[in-house]
Amino acid sequence: MVIDCHVHVSAFTLPHGSMSAQLETSLAFRFMRRRLGITGNGAEADRQIADKLDQVVCETEQLDAAVVLAFDRVYDADGQFNSAKTHFHVSNDYVIELARRYPKVLFGASVHSYRKDAVMEIERCVRAGAVLLKWLPIVQDFDPSDERCFPVYEALAHYKLPLLSHTGGERALPILRPRVADPALLIPALKRGVTVIAAHCGTRSSPIEEDFVSTFIRLTREYENCYGDTAALDLPSRSHAWKTLLNDPVARQRLVHGSDWPIPAFPPARRLGIPASLKLMREHNWLRRDVQIKQRLGLDADYWHRAGRLLRLPAAAQASPVDPRWPATVRPQTTSDGHG
Repeated sequence: MVIDCHVHVSAFTLPHGSMSAQLETSLAFRFMRRRLGITGNGAEADRQIADKLDQVVCETEQLDAAVVLAFDRVYDADGQFNSAKTHFHVSNDYVIELARRYPKVLFGASVHSYRKDAVMEIERCVRAGAVLLKWLPIVQDFDPSDERCFPVYEALAHYKLPLLSHTGGERALPILRPRVADPALLIPALKRGVTVIAAHCGTRSSPIEEDFVSTFIRLTREYENCYGDTAALDLPSRSHAWKTLLNDPVARQRLVHGSDWPIPAFPPARRLGIPASLKLMREHNWLRRDVQIKQRLGLDADYWHRAGRLLRLPAAAQASPVDPRWPATVRPQTTSDGHG
């Protein structure tokens, strides 16, 4: 299967999700709404965004499916929900609903590692068909190397649920903890046997940020279970990494297809040339344009099918059902608060 492992959706109404006024009124999100044709508010906006998502995925004939990502709220070090720091939230239940409604949508779960019920929520998501777990530590305000993450890593390794964790810079969402952009902080997960997909391969999102591409490449040599997705690498701020990644024989074999839709895709003109880039820009479906750019970059068949081999797809989930008794030593006694 050809799968895009990194697609976003937003939600404006509870219990589907929420968005802070700061974020909703930002220039980037207002531009995104206009570009996607989102004219409604509240529940109507949720419906329009979901329908637009389904449309662009179905129109992208090169894709068999897309992983749509939930986005958990921010939790403090003591495991308490922090509403003041939560600028963006898409519940697991909402993405579960989308995956049931739209045939080409797969469920990407998100569970904050500091939650008291983190392991239980991961198990619930596995039962609901989660194909991966998504983190954005610099926005969700936690450190992937913190020992409080270790029970989560044990659960992910046990259920063979890959971890898609943001690495490198970020500009679309408010940054709460910039120092955790380093992919080396995911070493505890790699050591515990988790399949780690370093989103964006550690690339910076602006010239003033630190770039971690060399760290990502080093990790691919040290850990066979380390991969990186190509989400947003078609942005001018990240496309500098294409030459390094494609010329490195090990890193190239660890790349996984991801788009970061609805982030737009721009052809790297220096690599593809002006005429080809202008032709690609005439494709108005950003998801399909992202695929076309990467086809022109020469990514091979293994790249396009790698996500299908790494993710915990429904067939694999049926073959290895959740064991409700595991692991008693780390399973907390609290119950889920009902939110993703």
